[in-house]
Amino acid sequence: MSRGASETGPGSASPPRGPTSWLQRLIDVRAEEVPALAWSWAYIFSILAAYYVLRPIRDQMGVAGGIENLPWLFTGTLVGMLVLSVPFAWLVKTLPRARFVPLTYRFFAANILLFALALYLAEPGAELWIGRAFFVWLSIFNLFVVSVFWATIVDVFSSEQGKRLFGFIAAGATLGAISGSAVTAILARDVPTWVLLVGAALLLEVAVFSMRGLARLSDRLHETPAAARAAAEETIGGSALAGITRTFRSPYLLNISLFLLLFSVTSTFLYFEQAAIAKKSFPDRGAQTAFFAGVDLLTNLLTLGVQFFLTGRIVRRIGVGPTLALLPAASILGFAALAASPTITAIVVFQVLRRAGNFAIAKPIREVLFTVVPREDRYKAKNFIDTVVYRTGDQLGAWTFTGIAALGLGSTAVAVMAVPLSIAWLLNSLWLGRRQDLMRTATDERGSDEEPPSTRGLASRDTGTIGR
Repeated sequence: MSRGASETGPGSASPPRGPTSWLQRLIDVRAEEVPALAWSWAYIFSILAAYYVLRPIRDQMGVAGGIENLPWLFTGTLVGMLVLSVPFAWLVKTLPRARFVPLTYRFFAANILLFALALYLAEPGAELWIGRAFFVWLSIFNLFVVSVFWATIVDVFSSEQGKRLFGFIAAGATLGAISGSAVTAILARDVPTWVLLVGAALLLEVAVFSMRGLARLSDRLHETPAAARAAAEETIGGSALAGITRTFRSPYLLNISLFLLLFSVTSTFLYFEQAAIAKKSFPDRGAQTAFFAGVDLLTNLLTLGVQFFLTGRIVRRIGVGPTLALLPAASILGFAALAASPTITAIVVFQVLRRAGNFAIAKPIREVLFTVVPREDRYKAKNFIDTVVYRTGDQLGAWTFTGIAALGLGSTAVAVMAVPLSIAWLLNSLWLGRRQDLMRTATDERGSDEEPPSTRGLASRDTGTIGR
């Protein structure tokens, strides 16, 4: 089918039958989409399993390095993002998707093996500095590998398919996260850290294998298989700096950046609170790692049910904008509750619920926003937004939190500040949903086989502010 061919609605779906009937009853999926959906699941499962094996290790290392040093680690992460963004953009410009995606994952797998070797050989005094380097590296790794995955998915599926299927694909990410968290929670006390790192590197190779399986099937989703194969095999071209320049020239991409920036700032507030709680409550390093893994496991279990049964239905019923607005609306309520009663239990519960809402609803629907932009923007601008802009939000959140603490103010002041930020975030979400719908309609009118129109040209018709 073409990128616009499936707009005929649920009534056009084949009657459920055969081995895929259970899946068609669970979600609105066409029979010809099932194999690509399965490879997408395997692809994201392996990436998130690898990351969530490593994430609790990173969080424990961050605590061990001192809570007061976390803002500097976030600064190092932003610098690392800036350093890597240009060579990645050069790869996208120079190589076809079938080559630059495996190269990206294998580069990071090689890094993991180097960290494993360093930990295996390290003297006790060196572990602290290895841990700080690992914290910065993993904070870069997770955004790059997930961004590349979703850029590939957005390149394969249409906007209409994304509304139906991205929530279910994200459930594969959640299952991978649950598996990775569970492995680390069970083994962290008894298995050397370097062994867990080797396992994560092997999972990235599974991701490469799955990506290639998806690439072989992607042409079946289009009426013109030759054009689909050409898209995968041809280089994207353009400038290595296009991700930056095209983002700042497009009001639509700038508003996506603002969405992610506001999410990142408020998430960092909660992350610092959680890190402080863990340091006070769990003096043993293995117990800290197990605690972080347990929080991740609880978050992902909650996420899974929403992704399986609710995400696709919610966006089809209320639309992209209101669906995106659910997370900032919940954040307004959550931060207001924290301002009134900043207890440890409230912070942990809010963190779990907020992260689950992001993974289950906001994240997959945010990816739908990129289905209506030109192909170059799906890789270059999207990667810049997902990495550099996101980590800029981390910086703002980290140093703001540090400044508030230096003034002698506590959790209540942070929560009060987060409420108006969440209100602005909600208005931004509604604007994005309206703009995405207009751009999708314009693309459909131009013809499903044509490249989406320039985001700058379309978005410039709206001269209003984010909240209008």
